[in-house]
Amino acid sequence: MVLSYTEAIAAVTGAGERFEVGTKTVNGVETPVFVNVPANLRDALAMAHTRGEVEFLVYEDEHWTFGEVGRHVGALGALLVEHYGVRKGDRVAIAMRNYPEWIVAFGAILSIGAISVSMNAWWTEEEIDFALEDSGATVVIADADRARRSAAPAERLGARILVVRAPEGAKLPDGAERLEDILDLEKTLPAVEIGPNDDATILYTSGTTGHPKGAVSTHAAILQSLMGFGCRVTAEASRREPAAPDTVAEAPLSPAFILVVPLFHVTGCVAVMLSCYLGGAKLVIMYKWEPERALELIERERITNFVGVPTQSWDLLESPRFKEFDTSSLQSVGGGGAPAPPELVRRVSSNFGSGRAGIGYGMTETNAYGPQNTGEDYVSHPTSTGRGTPILAISVRDPDGKVLPAGERGEIWFHGPHLIRGYWNNPEATAETIVDGWLRSGDVGRVDEEGYVYVEDRAKDMVLRAGENIYSAEVEAVIYEHPSVYEAAVFGVPHDRLGEEVAAVVYPKPGQSLTVEDLQAHVAKHLAVFKVPTRVVIVGDTLPRNAAGKILKRQLRDELAAQT
Repeated sequence: MVLSYTEAIAAVTGAGERFEVGTKTVNGVETPVFVNVPANLRDALAMAHTRGEVEFLVYEDEHWTFGEVGRHVGALGALLVEHYGVRKGDRVAIAMRNYPEWIVAFGAILSIGAISVSMNAWWTEEEIDFALEDSGATVVIADADRARRSAAPAERLGARILVVRAPEGAKLPDGAERLEDILDLEKTLPAVEIGPNDDATILYTSGTTGHPKGAVSTHAAILQSLMGFGCRVTAEASRREPAAPDTVAEAPLSPAFILVVPLFHVTGCVAVMLSCYLGGAKLVIMYKWEPERALELIERERITNFVGVPTQSWDLLESPRFKEFDTSSLQSVGGGGAPAPPELVRRVSSNFGSGRAGIGYGMTETNAYGPQNTGEDYVSHPTSTGRGTPILAISVRDPDGKVLPAGERGEIWFHGPHLIRGYWNNPEATAETIVDGWLRSGDVGRVDEEGYVYVEDRAKDMVLRAGENIYSAEVEAVIYEHPSVYEAAVFGVPHDRLGEEVAAVVYPKPGQSLTVEDLQAHVAKHLAVFKVPTRVVIVGDTLPRNAAGKILKRQLRDELAAQT
């Protein structure tokens, strides 16, 4: 008998089960929680390291075992404490592309009770400067390129730089040190007491006021999120049709994930990397996204799980070389970060053999965990982001915070032990986003009678470009710094591959000249390249406004769409 979703969840979360659910007071509210979680991430990572010679990381031709990663984590943790003076609660920034050392740095920072600050690898020097000052990071662990971008901010703020993968003899920023020169693999982690409610991570997310906000998570919140992912996978496995009695079962493939999203994003860090780290799965790291290279790695490493944004699934399917590669090992193809068109769900289900399409609706503020949809449920409900598990409460509310009945449209709110505790040094933003323990998502949608969540719009003025959240206010703030700009409006417009792209309509000051190229170059000096508007319209009159003086962005968006 095939179990229903409700039956499967009840079976795996019952008393005595690995994903047993109990209750605990979280932020003053009695909350369902997974009871079988480690005390902290240091303990969880230490258990992972006992897997010894089992392969964990693959990067190009490098192969790292769990034991080898554990030795590097211990040595780097000791270095941070003994050489750099890092103490419990101190912030240490990671600024690099996807390398094994990113994961080692993350593990070391959390294992000494410090707080890992994830720096967006696309950031300019100006953006790095803001995050370093805001977080108060005392050390930056960076690759060579990010070390150069961090040099001036670090010098101004008194932070020290530790450089990974710099060629021997390479010129480093003044005062910076090369990891390979000073790491002693005989060193081990110093003792430290870490509580479940101690801060573990700061992940920066675009801000509505022009600056990113540092979302702070505790050890307990991250562990609850990871248990949520595991619970869902286990429940879904229990729902599958059993093999016929006379069927010869093939040996199951060992779980193997491919990392196609950045580690500085919550999806790459928590949903993919930490799930593999604690779950014992192989993680194949891509330095940057290239569809053909991803197909090569899927075949070579027998990848079972592909977690990215819908754009990347499209890229695989649209590759002219798609049929050259064996993708039969894939069991799950999905991710999140943007809605997936129903046609993509169909194509994934029909082109990847046993690969099942999936999507998740998570945020930085939820440690990537939220409703998930996969398998037959996704085929039958392709526009839904799925349903939650017992620790995740979902509510749809009107502008006054009143709970709306099933099927009615409103803002989606979340509650659970996996949420961030707030924003770093930003009580105003925290109070605006977290209300009585509930997180306001800023997304507009509905929940049907079966518990399926449908995301239909965004309450926040935000562009969602290939999984990257870009707040219009941040881009507008930079545009207004251009001396020739009088008025500007930034918004998202549909894009076949990216989901949305950044558009700007700009009215120059009377008598001033302004070109599209000049404006784009100006924005690129201050913001990461993915935030630079790719559609720019320079108009000869002031922008339309409503009676309250607010620029009518929807009208501008519609007018721009009509021109294409």
